[in-house]
Amino acid sequence: MLLAPIQRRPRGLQSRRRPGFTLIELLVVLVIIGVLGALIVPNLFSSLDDARSTAARTDINTLVQALKRYRLDNQRYPSTEQGLNALVVRPTAGAVPPNWKPYLDKLPADPWGRPYQYLNPGVRGEIDVFSFGADGQAGGEGKDADIGSWQ
Repeated sequence: MLLAPIQRRPRGLQSRRRPGFTLIELLVVLVIIGVLGALIVPNLFSSLDDARSTAARTDINTLVQALKRYRLDNQRYPSTEQGLNALVVRPTAGAVPPNWKPYLDKLPADPWGRPYQYLNPGVRGEIDVFSFGADGQAGGEGKDADIGSWQ
């Protein structure tokens, strides 16, 4: 019994298919990533806004507690002119507090990078400590709403 010799294709005629992804496969993956991104990214931004609002409320509560300790030691809150800086540095203007001590190591900035606002007497309470929110201006709604000690 004679076996037929195995025929091989010449090198130039061999299949040119190489392992890897086709253009169609890559485009399908990119479309899937785009759709997922369109669904997830808005949720991430709203979560970021919620986290900033929560951080502002926490900072404001800390500032109010420090102001209450200041009042216990000095029988009054700092004036609006002395501001929140009176919690960090002994005031030299206005009514100088008799029993001042540092109440905070440093003043926090609001989550949008601006200083917290302080009013004595307050408009909505005995004192008001607040942030103007994302837009940095009084009023607003949603992420631009003011966040204050009255809430």
